[in-house]
Amino acid sequence: MFDVKVIKEEDKIVIKWQLQKIKIPISEIMDVTNDESYAGEDKTANRIGYPYGTTDRIHIKTIKSNYIIYTSIGSVKEKILAFIENQH
Repeated sequence: MFDVKVIKEEDKIVIKWQLQKIKIPISEIMDVTNDESYAGEDKTANRIGYPYGTTDRIHIKTIKSNYIIYTSIGSVKEKILAFIENQH
């Protein structure tokens, strides 16, 4: 199973999973939190990753849309927060 990859390109966070490549401008990110529910609380959020067999759900709230990342890599949230902090 391929896990979600999160990298920073210029002023965007890029989330890669399988053939998807989502670019989120850092300036549009409003909040990054853990979602403790199994399927994700935000029913309208774009879902990235394979929900079964993963331990973490990361909820990214932006100005335009929201995302839920399903992952077993425990440091994804901290990595995203570090990208945001280093941008300012």
